[in-house]
Amino acid sequence: MTTTEHPAERTALPPGPPPGGGFSRRCLKTVIIFLLIAIPAGYLYISAMQSRGGSESKKEQAAASGLEEGWPTRLQRRLYEVTVPPYAEDVASYETNAWKASSLFLQFTTTREKFDKWLSDVGSSPAELEAGEVTIDEDEAAEVGWDLGEGHHWAGTTVEQDKPKPSLEITANLDDPKYPRVFMVSTTTP
Repeated sequence: MTTTEHPAERTALPPGPPPGGGFSRRCLKTVIIFLLIAIPAGYLYISAMQSRGGSESKKEQAAASGLEEGWPTRLQRRLYEVTVPPYAEDVASYETNAWKASSLFLQFTTTREKFDKWLSDVGSSPAELEAGEVTIDEDEAAEVGWDLGEGHHWAGTTVEQDKPKPSLEITANLDDPKYPRVFMVSTTTP
């Protein structure tokens, strides 16, 4: 009897990895793992540098002008318990943070009616304004470049609240009584 070989037996390769395939597979795995680590690390580094540069430029801008044009953020308004009247003009703010106290400086110009309502919203009233009173001290005013000196019609009041609620120092320039220019410092202490 003749034995016939099965065709698969003739073409079968010896068992084991294909020649040269083990090295390229290991190399590919190493490159993939490196990229999976390096790419996110690179993004984190770039993000950190941009953030750091952004905060430094903000500090430089704040140091130069003191105030940043525009409304305070919603979070700042909530933390410092302040609002800005609708359609107020020349709105600017600046925040300082320290271990002992944090403050939000706010300025805006509005109508007399909106100013009166705003005073009620922050826990005061028009009747509590004292003519000639500047409630923001010189050091605070200098920090943001405010000139609250003589030669203007000032009126001011303070709103004291139990901690941790902020205390408010409010000073208004009433040179044009129809459009008061409002300056306020809201300070929180832990």
